Amino acid sequence: MTAYKTIRKYLWPALVFLAVFQLQPVSASQGEQASAREYILWYRNYDNPAVRALVELALHKTPEFDDFRIVRSAVISQGRALRELANPRRKLLDIANMATSAERESYVKAIPVPLDGGLLGFRVCLTLPEHLALFDGVETLEDFRQRNIRIGQGSHWPDTEILKANGIGVVTHARYEILFGMLRNQRFECFARSVSEVLFDIEHNNAEDLVIEPDLLLAYPMPSYLFVARGDHETAQRLRLGLERAIADGSFAVYLDTWFGKAVSELGLDQRTILTLANPYLSEESRHIGRKALENLIRLRNTLEQSQ
Repeated sequence: MTAYKTIRKYLWPALVFLAVFQLQPVSASQGEQASAREYILWYRNYDNPAVRALVELALHKTPEFDDFRIVRSAVISQGRALRELANPRRKLLDIANMATSAERESYVKAIPVPLDGGLLGFRVCLTLPEHLALFDGVETLEDFRQRNIRIGQGSHWPDTEILKANGIGVVTHARYEILFGMLRNQRFECFARSVSEVLFDIEHNNAEDLVIEPDLLLAYPMPSYLFVARGDHETAQRLRLGLERAIADGSFAVYLDTWFGKAVSELGLDQRTILTLANPYLSEESRHIGRKALENLIRLRNTLEQSQ
């Protein structure tokens, strides 16, 4: 069995089961059909075809709600996007997909389904070719620390505090796009990008001059959810119901396979040394989701090794 077929057989069913476990049945509203609803999606999610495709899938699965149109938000940082969702008078944003934390879940509404199956917390290093030798021989998290490898992150990303809590040096900027130039200017040695993001990042940011470090995988529980304003009950209900239906009819599994199966296979997860980090910033529910995702990855890795 090829690695790609093994991923499809073992990983996606486990992740879909996890998503089903987290969702409780939601009943659709029985009101009359209204006019088309415009949903403003955070610009980074809108520009990412995988995220936009899942939001569209969830909305298409709920035809009893309004017709809809998804529009791109203004270019705002992740921190600004969260503040906008928390603002009762918000005008710039309706939906955003981001990593979760207990703090975020306290002031914006999370739809607790990991959109990429939990892969956001599985990170590879995007780096300069001349820095590859720095990673040679790293077998443990302590080895990583002793090499003084600095990681570039967004100022408002939950990863930043997770990495610091695990004793790793972090260099930050508010704008994701700026971090690519900072890496080229050697402000840090590793731009840690998730398994579900890195191939898109290289293409979307014309970063073919950068390389993916081939031997390491940083792993920490960090589910990625859709977020809406706490008072926007209709949007929360619609997204939750749409995801529930997509899971039930198999289209969520098709989505995972379509958008992330190739990346999981091409990045050679079964050949990488896993450096496991603690994440002390999750709610109890999200800690369970993240822990299960990590267990699924380790199970997949073992299965791939045995199939070779």
